[in-house]
Amino acid sequence: MNTNDYINFFDELDDYDEADKILNEGKRPPRNTGRHPKKLSAADRLFVHEQDDSKSNFKFTYKAARFEEWWLLDSLGSFYEHKWITDVLRRVKGGKEASVYQCQPGAEVDAPLVAAKVYRPRSLRNLKNDGEYRIGRVDLDEDGNALIKRADIHAIAKRTNYGEELRHQSWIAYEFKTLETLFEAGVDVPKPYALEKNAILMGFVGDLATAAPPLNSVTLDPDEAKDLYKRVVRNIDIMLTHNRIHGDLSAYNILYWEGDIKLIDFPQVVLPESNPSSWNIFQRDIIRICQYFSSQGVDCDARKLAPELWTAHGHKVFKDVDPKFLDPEKPEDRQAWDQRK
Repeated sequence: MNTNDYINFFDELDDYDEADKILNEGKRPPRNTGRHPKKLSAADRLFVHEQDDSKSNFKFTYKAARFEEWWLLDSLGSFYEHKWITDVLRRVKGGKEASVYQCQPGAEVDAPLVAAKVYRPRSLRNLKNDGEYRIGRVDLDEDGNALIKRADIHAIAKRTNYGEELRHQSWIAYEFKTLETLFEAGVDVPKPYALEKNAILMGFVGDLATAAPPLNSVTLDPDEAKDLYKRVVRNIDIMLTHNRIHGDLSAYNILYWEGDIKLIDFPQVVLPESNPSSWNIFQRDIIRICQYFSSQGVDCDARKLAPELWTAHGHKVFKDVDPKFLDPEKPEDRQAWDQRK
């Protein structure tokens, strides 16, 4: 989904009663206490307004459609309240699962700009085959802690509406906790700052005028391509050391900015020690990476590199990547399939 499609999506929602149902989903009706609040003087109202950091006082520069504006206020309001951000400047990426917004940081952030990754409402998201990635993962709550309540675990197993909401939260929390782990380990990922129920705040890659492009849109000179290839392999190796596989790694999920790279998009992260499909998923990641760097003149062999990295961390190699792990909608996967014929 490109930016124009995303704008049209929110505009269309404004025309449907279903949007209002989503806006008010899970909210209790206001209680009528029968009491009349004491009126404040004009000076008192001005003072309260100046001190108010609540969501109701959160006004941002970015011009959003009505539903999108509500969703941003609901998703990013806590970041504003806790002084993580002061403004939403623009949307830099729209997608089927989430969108990324460039934000002005608040006092709690040591960066000139930050990125807010805001997930779409659960009822409007389109996740395919996410069950393959969740195998072996303990579900997490909205704070990134393991769910331990029997009622929560039962709801997830029964796929109730509440259980699906918990799964949605866990999917987002896994991305944030993975970013924390990998950032501390020295992997080239954006610095994670904060997690909320429906959004992640992290370092912005780019500058005020331009967001970093994905690596697949960049043509590298031969020397730089070789250096970045080695750097990506190093990142993959560190991830394996910390029992993590990206799960959807390709040049589309690596940002390039002024000779530097950042790996992004980790909600589907796979745990190799507990997921029986991990070798197939890992091998697919390596195939995609080698496809891009081969196109940039780097001599790399996915069939050799994947087992070398894999076995170096004590894992066993099985058969070639199963076709079910290839997505026909992705050009790099179609190319991998064609090469098998």
